[in-house]
Amino acid sequence: MAELSPLLAARWSPHAFDPSVELTDGEAASLLEAARWAPSAGNRQPWRFLLGRRADEAYKRLFVHLAVENQRWAGQASALLLGAYLRPAAPAVAAPDQAQAVYDLGQAVAHLTVQAGTIGLHVHQMTGFDRAGLAIDLALPDDVIPHVVVAVGRLGDPLSLPEDLRRRETELRHRHPVTDLLLGLSPG
Repeated sequence: MAELSPLLAARWSPHAFDPSVELTDGEAASLLEAARWAPSAGNRQPWRFLLGRRADEAYKRLFVHLAVENQRWAGQASALLLGAYLRPAAPAVAAPDQAQAVYDLGQAVAHLTVQAGTIGLHVHQMTGFDRAGLAIDLALPDDVIPHVVVAVGRLGDPLSLPEDLRRRETELRHRHPVTDLLLGLSPG
């Protein structure tokens, strides 16, 4: 395998979070600052976040809109973070600009993920949630589109998970070989 930063090599999406650990103000600020400095087309920074910590109202509202499969484990995370993007205003260019906004949000979440690893936290990104219900519940403006919920926290005990998740948590990670990810040009 090619040389890879230990920070990236250690990155994974756990299900087991330590329910006794609270996200500190400094940790939250560090994560959001990393996201803020992510690259974006034209420096538009079309991402918006809502941070909920385990005991607060934002956390509870985010949690109830998660898919049942995600609720099985995400309630142990120290924080839930909604990542949303801004819908472009100009309808004539909405399709490419919307795709760019989603891409840019992904960049911001990726930066947040790497920063989490540098301060001893892990994240698990989820797209399994009721976007429409959450947008209504949070009274989001029409141009703010919920796209991902990120569980944040310190690693917990995998033995605390249901058997199926415990197996997923403790088995070896598998990734496609790089050769499977490369596109080739067709002759002609």
